[in-house]
Amino acid sequence: MGFYDYTVKDAKGIDISMKNYQGKVLLVVNTATGCGFTPQYKGLQALYDKYKDKGFEILDFPFNQFAGQAPGSLEEIQSFCSLKYGTTFPQFAKIKVNGKEAEPLYSFLKKEQAGIMGTTIKWNFTKFLIDRSGKVIKRFAPNDTPESIEKDIKALL
Repeated sequence: MGFYDYTVKDAKGIDISMKNYQGKVLLVVNTATGCGFTPQYKGLQALYDKYKDKGFEILDFPFNQFAGQAPGSLEEIQSFCSLKYGTTFPQFAKIKVNGKEAEPLYSFLKKEQAGIMGTTIKWNFTKFLIDRSGKVIKRFAPNDTPESIEKDIKALL
């Protein structure tokens, strides 16, 4: 299976096919609202604003698997993100990224970019960069800021 073969639930529980994003450069991020990396939402939104008209999308997957750092409901998470950081990029349903209940899309992403980071997600704000053909190009650690990965995004646009 490839990236575009997966379907995930959006924030309203509606199935969304990754085929909807064919031909776009994507940054897939697992997020949490109560994490030390949460201010990265500001940088993510800046990237989105700068490049969305050039075929760039950010896919935000909230999750509460690490230290309970996203305990709120989806409505609370969306409200927090939009009010505090002005986020407008797509946000999906809460998922798990590790273990037996891991979202299948995330199992695929981890397998495609295992490298030195292995096949588990270590923390919030791990990022995966996908090119226009659906190939997982790079995996970024939580401490890789949106600003520091802009050059990689620009290269694919």
